[in-house]
Amino acid sequence: MDEDAITIRLTRDQAFVLSDWLYQVMFRSDDLEGIVHERAVWSPIYAISGTLDKRLSEIFIPDYGPQLEAAKERLRANLYGEADESTAPGDDATGAPQEHQMGRGTAGNRGESDQGR
Repeated sequence: MDEDAITIRLTRDQAFVLSDWLYQVMFRSDDLEGIVHERAVWSPIYAISGTLDKRLSEIFIPDYGPQLEAAKERLRANLYGEADESTAPGDDATGAPQEHQMGRGTAGNRGESDQGR
């Protein structure tokens, strides 16, 4: 079996938004099994998530929520040519990022990102 590595290139905004989404799916909602039924796929998902966690300084910034929303807005504008409101009514776009930071041990605790990993 050939184990050549594959390189995937993402912009910082893409990586930041993907990292947050992966965190929401994998840890906050605890629904990875409900979304990804084939457990073999979990291996690359964890590899991507871990790499993003190690490479992104954005997950440590104090204004995580506003910066995440700005990155999402730039990506939407790039995709659709204009701003797009995709947050569902009733969704709190500011609470989840703070929980993301706390779950990763980053809210008020800079420098400790691997939390037992």
